[in-house]
Amino acid sequence: MRRVLLAGATLACGVSPARRGRTVIYASGADLQSVNPLFTTHPLAKQVQRYVLLTTLARYDSALVPQPYLARRWTWSAERTTLTFRLQPGVRWHDGVATTARDVVWTLNTACDSVTGYPRLSDLANVVSANDADDSTVIVRFSRPERELPDVFTDLAVLPAHLLDSIPRTRLRQAEWNAHPVGNGPFRFVTHESNRRWVFAANPTFPPALGGPPQLARFIVVVVDEPTTKLAALTVGEIDFAGIQPAHAAFVRRNPDLAVLDYPLIYPYGIVFNTRRPPFDDARVRRAVALALDRREIVDGYLYGFGTVADGPVPPDVPGYVPGRPILTDPDSARRLLGGRTIAFELLTVGSGEAPLEQMIQARLAGVGVRASIRQLELSAFLDRVNPRRHDFDAAVVGTAGDPGLGYLSQLADLAGLRAPADPATAQRLFRDSLPIAFLYHARGVQGMNRRVQGVRMDVRGELPAVTQWRIGP
Repeated sequence: MRRVLLAGATLACGVSPARRGRTVIYASGADLQSVNPLFTTHPLAKQVQRYVLLTTLARYDSALVPQPYLARRWTWSAERTTLTFRLQPGVRWHDGVATTARDVVWTLNTACDSVTGYPRLSDLANVVSANDADDSTVIVRFSRPERELPDVFTDLAVLPAHLLDSIPRTRLRQAEWNAHPVGNGPFRFVTHESNRRWVFAANPTFPPALGGPPQLARFIVVVVDEPTTKLAALTVGEIDFAGIQPAHAAFVRRNPDLAVLDYPLIYPYGIVFNTRRPPFDDARVRRAVALALDRREIVDGYLYGFGTVADGPVPPDVPGYVPGRPILTDPDSARRLLGGRTIAFELLTVGSGEAPLEQMIQARLAGVGVRASIRQLELSAFLDRVNPRRHDFDAAVVGTAGDPGLGYLSQLADLAGLRAPADPATAQRLFRDSLPIAFLYHARGVQGMNRRVQGVRMDVRGELPAVTQWRIGP
């Protein structure tokens, strides 16, 4: 077997799990894109921001109830148009400067500026102002009453104003901080090698009120984009965690040193149609493609049961789900909708291998006279073409990391070239009526894990919410 992973990550080649001590190595299929929360859409990068490097005002517990974090408490005005946060004192940036309300206000105001390009800008549309009454008090005013704490306050990590406020917002994407970040979370940044690894070390001064210092000494994210290489590295003990393909779960379980973690996610997968150009500007073509697909075949044959058939963008067990009529497999109806037309398009996807999911889609579409040519791209190239600013694609297989506040619905609509209503229930009806996306399945997380790491809990929030409690067993 070639020993390529750790050498490629410039770590000691072949270091055994025992010799790594309290260092955990976590494999990612792609680089983290950015650790700046103002620009990140990469799901693992967002978790690194929230749970490793930085802090958010609030965070969800496992029941998806917002709990205090950097903000130790918050209160609403009687009319629920003003929200006051009280921050935890004594939280310091890793350069020693105190974290204050000024950092929160700068982060919120910068995210609210459309020039910045924050992906969840629409979630801040009702914010009128954010001000710091003093070093530990933030006051946010809204244009209309809010029923509950907006999800964005659990998602947008706070940034250091003293390091970033001198940079024009048009140039924040190029800020030096993005490559050498200074955080205030339970782990501090050590080093980053592009497309190879991110290294974080425990912050020994992280306040007990926020959970205290982590039990690990180091947390390292290594980039391994080839699934079989990742699986091999997990099997021989070169890495501690790796997302694995469902087909490999039984193989991993046979190794006594490894375990398979299977957990729910808010992560819908589907074919996003570019509704701004042919052939998918025609709703009949979109519906024909949706009717041609066999979602149960995908869940059983591709996911090996690690997922559920999707009837829309929201999993049924997530608060706010609106039930609808599922789209059944109906090739005859698909052919009638096409009316004998020849439809050909390019289907973009992320990867470099066999693309079994895309081949299943391709075969089903061929059965109704639709020719889909598969084009595999590296993640950054894929995101560059599919993002709402360019829309340089016909259709794309996309998995989207969701949020309990369902703010991701607007992002999904943007990808397809539509604007979703702010109300999540109305947005779900738009997806079902207009079919800008043919939803396929709701994914479950499947992680292979070395049993030497204990205290691990992964759930609907993702893989890293309990990373500060991970520890190395005997």
